[in-house]
Formats: sequence, structure tokens, C-alpha cells
Amino acid sequence: MDKGTAVNKRYDFVILFDVKDGNPNGDPDAGNLPRVDAETGHGLVTDVCLKRKVRNYVGLKHNNQAPYSIFIKEKSVLNSAIEQAYLSLGVDLQEDPADPKDGQKRNKPGHGQGAEIEKARAFMCKNFYDIRTFGAVLTTGANAGQVRGPAQLTFARSVDPIVSLEHSITRMAVTTEADAEKQGGDNRTMGRKFTVPYGLYRTHGFISAPFAAQTGFSGDDLNLLWEALEIMFEHDRSAARGLMGTRKLVIFEHNSSMGDAPVQDLFDAISVKRKDPGKPAREYSDYEVTINKDVIPESINLLERV
Repeated sequence: MDKGTAVNKRYDFVILFDVKDGNPNGDPDAGNLPRVDAETGHGLVTDVCLKRKVRNYVGLKHNNQAPYSIFIKEKSVLNSAIEQAYLSLGVDLQEDPADPKDGQKRNKPGHGQGAEIEKARAFMCKNFYDIRTFGAVLTTGANAGQVRGPAQLTFARSVDPIVSLEHSITRMAVTTEADAEKQGGDNRTMGRKFTVPYGLYRTHGFISAPFAAQTGFSGDDLNLLWEALEIMFEHDRSAARGLMGTRKLVIFEHNSSMGDAPVQDLFDAISVKRKDPGKPAREYSDYEVTINKDVIPESINLLERV
């Protein structure tokens, strides 16, 4: 496959990553406690959280420059980016459409219509990496349509139930003079911090060749995605997240655009088990990862990274 052309094969993949003495994905509706399945106690990390790390990595590596700009980024104004697409295309959304095929009159000033929308959609896919990878809803504001991205991720779930610890922390400062006066100059602020002693998480991903053709997701984009999934935690360090890292990336490369085997059969071939069930896991080495290659069709290329 030419690295500059759209991906023409289906890919399915499994990512194993771990956290030690950190909070991998706090839940704002639960006081920022680590996300957990209330019935089983297994830890959860949302797909949105993982995509954010990919976006941040790509943005850092390419300085947020086209064709690797990031659409969903911190403090961005999405409608402004869509409007800029029309400006770059030379489409005046305050005037009637230049092409009569798009309508004799603009139905709503400031909004694209007809083939204009498709042109704006193609422009956004070409210039924004996260749009042509994950897709985006561009129907707000000036309207550039909707993009269904070829790459999707599931929630990550810990292999074993996690333990969430709460720690009291002290800051030797206050925010206002009034607070300092109340404490007689002691100037202490108490807080809470939540950590998981250790958790190994597993998430699943999918890449659709037909959707890659629609967004222009290329071989170069695919290689960048693999790179980001491997290294994304290296540039996402914080006191809250402790020690996190990608431990294993297993890729199933199909020989066709529609795929050669059901994804469940492929994922079931990967087994992750604790070596000593009677001992709490505190390291990645406490687990054994095995792949039953006998159940994987010969037409599927198995790739192991990290």
C-alpha cells in the first residue's frame, strides 16, 4: 500500500496499557475518582480520553500544522474553524451560491449548501488529522456536514478489579489574603488525591477501509496512529496520572477491505491473566499475555509492537 493513498485494508487491534500509583481517568461526576464498573469493580478509561492523548501527541509532533492540524483541541472554537474552511475555499457564505446547481439563492446567510458542504467537508478532512481519523460532527455553524472516521476505540477496561485509594494532601499556601487571615498566617490548604496502586487496562480498536477512503486516511496517517498509541503516555505526564505507559499493541491486518474474520474471534485469541491469582498485581510482569495463533486465519497478518 502506498503510504500516501487511502488505507485499503481492515485493521483490528488491542492495546494494553497500565497505571501505577495514579488516576488514569477521573470521573468529574464522582469527585474525580477513577472510573469504575460499579458491578464488577473493574477500572474504566473512556475512548474520549484515549483519543485526546492521540490528538495531543499528533499536535505536539507536528506543531498543529496542516495536514496534521487538530480540530478538537483545548480552547478551540469549532465553528470558527469551519468558517475558515469556507474562506480558504473562496466561498462567500453571505452571498448567493456561485454555482447555480447549489441553489439560486442562499437559504440561510452564513451557511453552506449544496456541493459547497462537500467541498468544505473534504477541506476539513484534508487539513485536520483527527477529523480524517476519528471523524467529527461539522454540521454546526457554517455547516461542513458530518464525517464518520475510520478509526474507533472502545472503553478500556482493567484486566482485574481495581482498588481506588484516597490520599490527603497539604498545600503550604492559600489563594487569598482573607484565607491567610482566617488561619493566622498558617496558610495551609487540605485536599484529596485518588490513585490506583496498579491496573493493567485493555482496549480494542478498529479501522474501516471504506471509511478511510471517504476521509482520505492514508498509510502515513495509519503509521502515525500506531506511533501515537505507543508513545502517547510519554507526553501526557502529570502528578495525577502517576506512571502510565503502553505495554503492548497487537494489530490484526486483514487481507481485504471488508475483513477476513469476525473481530470477536481475533480478540478472543489474546489472553491476559495474572500469574499468581492469590497475589495483588503491582507490575506488568505479574501478568502473562498469550496469543493463540492457531485460531488466526492465514490471510491475517499479526503484528506485535512495543
